[in-house]
Amino acid sequence: MELTNIGTVKDILGRHGFSFSKGLGQNFIIDPTICPRIAENGNAAPGWGVLEIGTGIGVLTKELALRADKVAAVEIDSRLLPILEETLADFDNIKIYNEDVMKCDLMGLIQREFDCLRVAVCANLPYYITSPIIMMLLESRLPIESITVMVQKEAAQRLCAQVGTRESGAITVGVNYYGTPKKLFGVSRGSFMPSPNVDSAVIRIDLNKEPRLSAEEERFFFRMVKSGFSQRRKTLSNALSSMMGIGKQEVYSALSSLGLPESARIEQLDMDRLIQLSQLLMNK
Repeated sequence: MELTNIGTVKDILGRHGFSFSKGLGQNFIIDPTICPRIAENGNAAPGWGVLEIGTGIGVLTKELALRADKVAAVEIDSRLLPILEETLADFDNIKIYNEDVMKCDLMGLIQREFDCLRVAVCANLPYYITSPIIMMLLESRLPIESITVMVQKEAAQRLCAQVGTRESGAITVGVNYYGTPKKLFGVSRGSFMPSPNVDSAVIRIDLNKEPRLSAEEERFFFRMVKSGFSQRRKTLSNALSSMMGIGKQEVYSALSSLGLPESARIEQLDMDRLIQLSQLLMNK
């Protein structure tokens, strides 16, 4: 069954009375070259278990299952379950969970399904919930080694931007704190059914094995980052003073010790300096 053939897709969806949900951001992949590339770049291989988020009709699921030892997929739309029973009938190494990934016990799922396997995440993420899902995966400290996802092109640029540039944001800092992001390849809007209004890109985040800060330091660091970027047009001294109640002179002193001017804005600091600044301010 060729799941990227438009005629096949329409036949399957028609027989099951399925209609696309704009609310769930459903855009199914119909370019046959995309999902094999995601699987091959996303650590789908012998010795690995892959957690997929959002299955569609199983196009990527199938490619992951052909390469990895086990695939566990979390799909929120119960209307897709009978379709997946048909499209993935030939595989015995796939388990589908009809749940909301933002509410699912992913740690328990991984422990049940991927015992003794290395774990990766692969997904074609809905645009509207890209950042919350990625940050949830990172902040949960799950035993995963990589996250390979297809996201909106602009989101990919922000996620993979260099910290300390105008293109970066709080999500950029978050991703770079937990791992190393890399853009793999672009995907045109015509690769989907229905076709979205924007192009996409596939990125991979290779996760760090150990946290760079203690739990208490980490909480302060992200408070500082969120405060700074919530008022990114202001200087750091003004932003942190108004959002966190830190005295401007304390900020000036910390910036000076890092060789930065009093007028510095948060987008001008690279990852090392952001961490150093948070430690200096936390210890004052």
